Amino acid sequence: MSKGAGAIQAIRGMHDILPGEIHLWQRIEDRARRIFDGYGYAEIRTPLVEVTELFKRSIGEVTDIVEKEMYSFSDRNGDSLSLRPEGTASCVRAAIENGLLASPQRLWYRGPMFRHERPQRGRYRQFHQIGVEVLGLSGPDVDLEVILLTARLWRSLGLQGLRLEINTLGDPEERLAYRQALVAYLEANLNRLDEDSRKRLYTNPLRVLDSKDPGTLAVVAEAPVLMERLGEASRDHFEAIRQGLDAAGVDYRVNPCLVRGLDYYNRTVFEWITDDLGAQGTVCAGGRYDGLVAQLGGRETPAVGFALGLERLVALLGGTKDATGAGATEPLDAYLVAVGDRAQREAPLLAERLRDLAPDLRLLTHCGGGSFKSQFKRADKSGARFALVVGEGELERGVIGVKPLREAGDQQELGLTEAAALLASPRPAF
Repeated sequence: MSKGAGAIQAIRGMHDILPGEIHLWQRIEDRARRIFDGYGYAEIRTPLVEVTELFKRSIGEVTDIVEKEMYSFSDRNGDSLSLRPEGTASCVRAAIENGLLASPQRLWYRGPMFRHERPQRGRYRQFHQIGVEVLGLSGPDVDLEVILLTARLWRSLGLQGLRLEINTLGDPEERLAYRQALVAYLEANLNRLDEDSRKRLYTNPLRVLDSKDPGTLAVVAEAPVLMERLGEASRDHFEAIRQGLDAAGVDYRVNPCLVRGLDYYNRTVFEWITDDLGAQGTVCAGGRYDGLVAQLGGRETPAVGFALGLERLVALLGGTKDATGAGATEPLDAYLVAVGDRAQREAPLLAERLRDLAPDLRLLTHCGGGSFKSQFKRADKSGARFALVVGEGELERGVIGVKPLREAGDQQELGLTEAAALLASPRPAF
């Protein structure tokens, strides 16, 4: 269908999620919720808009997110507000503000985030994340738990080919000492670094380690290694995670250049990566951030968490959309066809009685009139398992016609209770 003159379109990098693909989103969200519930995690929902200062203090003022990517504006009171670019800071703010830190918290969230980036496959200006935050637990056992939780989610979704990479950034003091050694080394090789890495040298030098520039990569290959400068406590923490992953049979690779893009991380960091999405290959990422709660005004509280990108998971699961929103959806159980004026008047009431008898029934009632033939065509096109047929004769006999549409079988006449029982029988696996 052509667009009318002057038709308003969505903002670049912000997309509609159409009916033909929403089933994949719901599938991921439902599986995630079930798994999080099974691990004892509670859902939290935070506002889309926060004071800008929250993200400056948490993410870091000299990061690309704060300097270039946040959607920030002044409201009518002159306060600087921002659309949230990530979920961790909001969860921590909510936990502090609402007094949740008296005991350990296992939290999860889902929803849209916003960053003004150059749109490409897997990277959008409005994107959606599911995340987990554990507040108040410091041991490697909980770091291991959140990684194993993600591995279970991939298995539940039938995803294969995701690679786990892990690293440790040590404690803040170890990281600071390493940063000084790294800066000194990079200064001695300044002319070999790409422009972005030279800009980051004094603001966020650890980000130079994950540069994709070939020349910079050659420099990084000879750089000091953080792992070799860690104290015993940091090494033991990381080794306990590795032993747990080995015992659980989860494959991983230690990547000493994995640093993550946010300033608040310490010790454990990890990413799940795919080769099937081009440049945007990170599907899930997270780590430990023991200093963030105090940084945002709370008491010293250890914390660890992750976020996964819903758009990227949908793409990996084969999500598509077209101009009509057509596509695979969870199938209807039945499509109700009503023939004749009386049947069309009573069809909505019959449908309500069937829904009372089978509350989970996915039933679509034909609306708008039309011949029996045209209604039956719509029933078949709907993808429903059965067509339900009601006309003058069926009403007189107190029955409803039930015709299989997806498998062989003759139409039969059943009472409403019998029809509801048949329609509520197990559907094909979703």
